[in-house]
Amino acid sequence: MAHQISESEARFVSYVEALASVVRDARRVEPLKHYCSGLLTAEGRKSVEPIAAVTAPASVSVQHQRLLNFVANAPWSDERLLAKVREQVLPAIERHGPIEAWIIDDTAFPKQGHHSVGVRHQYCGQLGKRANCQVVVTLSISNHDASLPIAYRLYLPQEWAEDAARRKKARIPDDIVFRTKPQIALEQIRVACKEGIPRGAALMDPSYGSNLSLRTGISALGLQYVAGIPYNVKVLAAPNGREPARMSVKDVALNLPKHAWRTITWRQGTCDQLQSRFARIRVHASPTRGRRGRPEETLLIEWLEGEDEPTKYWLSTLDKKTTFRRLVDVAKMRWRIERDYQELKQEIGLGHYEGRGWPGFHHHGSLCIAAYGFLISERETIPPSGPGSSRRFKKPAIPSHYRPRGAPAAAPTSHPQFNRDLTPEAGRRYCSNAASLSLLRPQLDTEMAP
Repeated sequence: MAHQISESEARFVSYVEALASVVRDARRVEPLKHYCSGLLTAEGRKSVEPIAAVTAPASVSVQHQRLLNFVANAPWSDERLLAKVREQVLPAIERHGPIEAWIIDDTAFPKQGHHSVGVRHQYCGQLGKRANCQVVVTLSISNHDASLPIAYRLYLPQEWAEDAARRKKARIPDDIVFRTKPQIALEQIRVACKEGIPRGAALMDPSYGSNLSLRTGISALGLQYVAGIPYNVKVLAAPNGREPARMSVKDVALNLPKHAWRTITWRQGTCDQLQSRFARIRVHASPTRGRRGRPEETLLIEWLEGEDEPTKYWLSTLDKKTTFRRLVDVAKMRWRIERDYQELKQEIGLGHYEGRGWPGFHHHGSLCIAAYGFLISERETIPPSGPGSSRRFKKPAIPSHYRPRGAPAAAPTSHPQFNRDLTPEAGRRYCSNAASLSLLRPQLDTEMAP
C-alpha cells in the first residue's frame, strides 16, 4: 500500500508540475499546487478559504490571500491550462477506444445576489426553473469509457455585455461581447477543430439542437451531429410512403406504421439492460415550402413503453448506413455530461467560487477541470476487485510536501457502493476513478436523463 501511495504521489507531482508550465510566473507554481490539492482534499465547500485551511492550517490568513490573488487576479491563461490538461488526460481516455463524441451543453450555478459576473434571472437547470444564476457553456470530448470538458465559458447576458460600469467592476475582457449560448458553443467547436482534437459526433440537447445556425455551422466544419430537437420542428417526410409533406416531427412519429418501431438495447447497465422503443426515418429538415431544404438526415424517435406519445426526437447526420443500434447508442452518450457536471459540482466544488469577477470565475472552473482530469487519469492505476463487483475505496494521498509544515495528512475516506449506467467492466473502471475523490460519491441512477 505504501508503494501504491508513493506512486500516486509521484503521478500527482508530475501532473501538477506539467500544469505549472503554463502559469508563466514561478511565484504562481506553489499556489497552483495548493489549489489543486485543496480541491481534492477539502471537505464540504471548496471555496478559497476552506482550501487555504486544509493546505496551510498554521497560516490560514496568509495562505488565503496567496490563493485568492492566484485565482482572482493572476493573469494566466485558462485556455492554455485546459489544453495542458487535455494533453495529459487524452491518452488515458483513448486507451479504451477513440473519441466518439463532442458533447455540447451548459450548466448553471444558483446565486443569491446580483453582483457576481453574468448573474441574472434565467433558466437554471440545477433547479429546474427560472432563478438567479450564472450559466456556463461547455464542450466535452467523450468515448464509452470517459469524458472530459475541454472548453468552459461563462454566458454573459446582453444587459451585462452592454453595461460599461458592470464590465469594469467585474473585469470582463474587452474582447468579450454578447454571444448566445449556441454561438459560444459553435466558437468552442471551431477552436477544437483548429487545434486538431480527435473528432467525434457533436451531441446536444434540444435547446441547442433546435438552433439551425448551430447545426449548419457544425456541418460546415465537417462534423457529424446527433442533435436533440423539440416535437414541433418541421421536416419534409413521407412516413406512409406517399408524397413527402411538411409536418412536425411529432406528426411524423404518429403516422409511422407499427412495423417501423423496434425495441433497441443500447447499453448493458450494471444490473439491467437499457432499452426502449425507437423508429427512424430519412427526412429533409427545416425546409421552406416548395423546396427540399437541407440535405437529407435521419430522424430518430424514442417512444417509451406506456407513454401516450413519443418522448424524444433527434436529427442525425451520421452516415445513413449506420446501424440502428449504433445510432441509438451515440444519441444516448450525451448522458455523460450530466455525470461530469454532477461530479464536478459535488466532488470537486465547481460551483463553490465566491468571487464576483470574470478572471477568478474562469480560473476556478479551469482548476476544477484540472483536478477532475487527474482523477480520470488516476483511475487507470487502480485495478478492479473482480468481475461484477464493487469495492470500497480510500481517499488517495496528496503529496505531503504540497502542504506547508503543520498541515494534517489526508485522512482515508471510504466510498459507498454504487451502480453505473455502464457495462460491468466499464463500471469497474469508473469505480477506480472514484478511488481518487475526496468526498463520497452519490449513488447514481442507472440512466442520467439526456
